[in-house]
Amino acid sequence: MTSVLHAKTVLIVGAAGRIGSAVVDAVLSAGGRAIALDTDAAGLQTLVDAHGTDALVCGSVDMVDRESVDRALSSAHDRFGAVDGAVNAAYPRNTRYGRHFFDVEYADFCENTGLHMGGYFLFMQACARYALEHQRPFSLVNLSSIYGSMVPRFEVYDGTAMTMPIEYAAIKAGIEHMTGYVNAYMKSRNVAFRANCVSPGGILAGQDEQFLARYGNHCLSKGMLDARDITGAIVFLLSDGARYVVGQNLVVDDGFSI
Repeated sequence: MTSVLHAKTVLIVGAAGRIGSAVVDAVLSAGGRAIALDTDAAGLQTLVDAHGTDALVCGSVDMVDRESVDRALSSAHDRFGAVDGAVNAAYPRNTRYGRHFFDVEYADFCENTGLHMGGYFLFMQACARYALEHQRPFSLVNLSSIYGSMVPRFEVYDGTAMTMPIEYAAIKAGIEHMTGYVNAYMKSRNVAFRANCVSPGGILAGQDEQFLARYGNHCLSKGMLDARDITGAIVFLLSDGARYVVGQNLVVDDGFSI
């Protein structure tokens, strides 16, 4: 990957996760500086061990705590002099997340949507406030999903213990709409703040072979993707080449949603 992010500082929330760690790799490979944020200290240490570069700084953040989020932005600004963009790849949820539709309790639905969608709201708000306070261009990339804009293909889950949780669909649809909302709200405020979504298809994570085969039947060539397959879209949105891309949702799914 070329140095399209040369000298840019990017916060990555959820940096120790499957997608987040691939984003850290991509930002560094593109010449950027990565502020890797997560609650998983062991996962962050793995990133440090893998890269060992001054361009990578790791720290803890609680994305549902405004002070924690503001502190992360402030610390990054103090360290590098500016923050140019951010990627939110966090996936907060409780231990009962992922149940089938009739097994989901109301309290769990509310808690999971509140944690996940609420956390994305808080981070969007903090990034927009930072751009205003410092009068700097800022590119925010939110991770949504194909299931934020299409109904699930439940048949691909038949015969497995897997499902597509109702909370997930509500959360990702909400993230896409909030992304458009914050762009519309910020347009008249004389700062080049822009937010976009990347919506991946399924990401390989040791899924059932029967599921993988059924899923792949709806795709062009690869089927389920590796996390690194979506990082090109993310790096593009962070780069100056996408400076006029505002409020869009880039789908990367090998044609599954068509």
